[in-house]
Amino acid sequence: MPKPYTIEDLRYLMVRLRDPETGCPWDIKQSYATIASYTVEEVYEVVDAVERNDLSDLSEELGDLLFQIIFYCQMAEEQGEFDFNTVINHITSKLVRRHPHVFPEGTLESTRAGSSIDEQQIKQNWEAIKSEERQKKGNSGILDDVPNALPAQMRATKLQKRAANYGFDWPDIDGVFASNIKKTNSNERNYSTQDSNALSNFIKSGGNVFLISSEKEIHSQKLFKKIGIKNFKFNSSNKLADVKKYLDGMKINHENVCFVGNDIQDLECIKFFNCSATPIDSNPKVKMESKIQLEAEGGNGAVLE
Repeated sequence: MPKPYTIEDLRYLMVRLRDPETGCPWDIKQSYATIASYTVEEVYEVVDAVERNDLSDLSEELGDLLFQIIFYCQMAEEQGEFDFNTVINHITSKLVRRHPHVFPEGTLESTRAGSSIDEQQIKQNWEAIKSEERQKKGNSGILDDVPNALPAQMRATKLQKRAANYGFDWPDIDGVFASNIKKTNSNERNYSTQDSNALSNFIKSGGNVFLISSEKEIHSQKLFKKIGIKNFKFNSSNKLADVKKYLDGMKINHENVCFVGNDIQDLECIKFFNCSATPIDSNPKVKMESKIQLEAEGGNGAVLE
């Protein structure tokens, strides 16, 4: 029985494939950009094997995905940028750093004393460590490093999950205070304290919020300013134009925006943004065009707009 190949054999194979004199012409001419689509394809094939519970196929597909990593590393090593060992060092260091409850002294050899563990504290520590890492990379906002290349629905889910970790998990851009909204009279609404705190936390964490309404909402300005919202537009006759103007002024790419709306006046925005979501009780036409349909209701404030 032949001796099984090792990771070092795979790395050597990649060197041979990329050899300018004796290698494979196709492999030699590849670049980071040209193999990126193959990497995505391999990831989906891994997921497909998992969903089919085909472990034999999973083993093969994981090998295909590993080969993609080796390919990137070989190209980087040829350019003097990094190699496979650099990648291994990065991921090992990161995971040791992010798991102080397992490696209390920040080394691979250190061990936690005792078996008791607070899972909520672990989650808080994890987010705090990741936040510190983002700041070191110059990404001060909590959403700055969410990849633009993610599919729209996947990116929206990641954005929502990230924001929820900072207390912001409400579904509307033009009626953010969507839960527990009651209209007290024709000019004023009551907003829940819970919503106010959530949005305030999101803003303090670096999130950008733009509220836009087709109504006058004069009495809401005081509340918005109190919790830190500086960007809002009332009595808007063209929501899409106003949102675009705001994004241009803030130099925010519209690919980084998730617009959430629920009434017919939101339809243009829902169609325009690649990432769009709508509450479950939205206008039927808006729901049909939205990329994501949330399980939460929009609340009276949003619906009545």
